[in-house]
Amino acid sequence: MTVTPMSLLDLVPVAEGATASVALANSVDLARQAESLGYSRVWVAEHHNMEGVASSATSVVLAHLAAGTQRIRIGAGGVMLPNHAPLAIAEQFGTLEALHPGRIDLGLGRAPGSDLAASRALRRRLESDPDRFPQDVVELLGWLEPAAEGQAVRAIPGAGAKVEVWILGSSLFGAQVAAALGLPFAFASHFAPGDLDAALQTYRDRFRPSAYLDHPHVMVAANVIAAPSRAEADYLFTSLKQAFANLRAGRPGKLPRPVEGLELHPALEAAIAQALSCSAVGTVNDVRSRLRWLLDRTGADELILSSSIWDHSLRVRSLRLASEAMGLS
Repeated sequence: MTVTPMSLLDLVPVAEGATASVALANSVDLARQAESLGYSRVWVAEHHNMEGVASSATSVVLAHLAAGTQRIRIGAGGVMLPNHAPLAIAEQFGTLEALHPGRIDLGLGRAPGSDLAASRALRRRLESDPDRFPQDVVELLGWLEPAAEGQAVRAIPGAGAKVEVWILGSSLFGAQVAAALGLPFAFASHFAPGDLDAALQTYRDRFRPSAYLDHPHVMVAANVIAAPSRAEADYLFTSLKQAFANLRAGRPGKLPRPVEGLELHPALEAAIAQALSCSAVGTVNDVRSRLRWLLDRTGADELILSSSIWDHSLRVRSLRLASEAMGLS
């Protein structure tokens, strides 16, 4: 039986009662566990002004994870390109590739990864326009190409680096960019599944072969919380539900402890259920069934799993059970 490659999306969560230092130490441990279990990649995402996420300095976190592992690919899922000069990102990821050859991925998104106030602080006068995302991606790809003779400005390190570039998205826009540029596409179905099917169809229909890729390649994301019993998995899932409820109420914070008998307003419960519909919560068999359903639905080439569990040891356990469910170990 063919085993679908699986990867880990680590949001570097800062749990209630913990610190960013603890979260970063946990992330290294999680990456090592993922490597030993046969996962393909570990990605972290750029977020700002969020007390519960410790990956704002994304390239620094990636250097930390890459230094703590040996073989697994390490990457951004993703860097929010409107926040940065493309040359700076080419230099950062060129440096990572020079330090860890053949292991670095660069997923690019156009969302701010923050609120408006943080975006303003990051971009100063907001001169970087998210609508220029396709042009910024093309510029970044150019900096990663081998430098031409006499080129006045080069990415050093970066020019000629073998960084694997992906486009991330939660709508048709990202799918169109990935298709036009002939790049692999990762869809954020773990929190925004609404356009999943339409985006994948758009990407596949419009894909243009390129020097990077000769056929479409898709990764889809899912929340996975695996436990020995369905009741325990449902209990652990309340941390993520509370986090979503707090975010929608404008009160983002650290990852909450799970609670028994969580009760939310029915309208909020329904909204969270829709946002988290691409989730596999339960026993090994439950997770296997749900992830196979997602693969059958999407025809994805890879899966990337997000696992927001308050207790780090139980998060590691969930990672192991998910690998068993899908035949990685």
